[in-house]
Amino acid sequence: MCFSLAWLQQLFIWMIIVGAVIAILYILATYVMSKLPPPFAEAAGVISSVLRIVMWAIVAIFVIYVCFSLVSCLLSYAGGMPSLTHR
Repeated sequence: MCFSLAWLQQLFIWMIIVGAVIAILYILATYVMSKLPPPFAEAAGVISSVLRIVMWAIVAIFVIYVCFSLVSCLLSYAGGMPSLTHR
């Protein structure tokens, strides 16, 4: 079942878990980079920005995958495309 309430509940739980993991990784990365010696501490801002971009890119790719999977699931119920998920 693609659009059941249990599936929606699991999706929201995974979204919260992913958000929490990203927040924790960002906090840990900035803490570790702030403890670096002075020559490396200057690059900590750049590294932190790159890390933030990479983490949000992974989240965006996941969201795009889920959206396309939902659309294909919806169309498969209407006789359109088959589901993208592997069974």
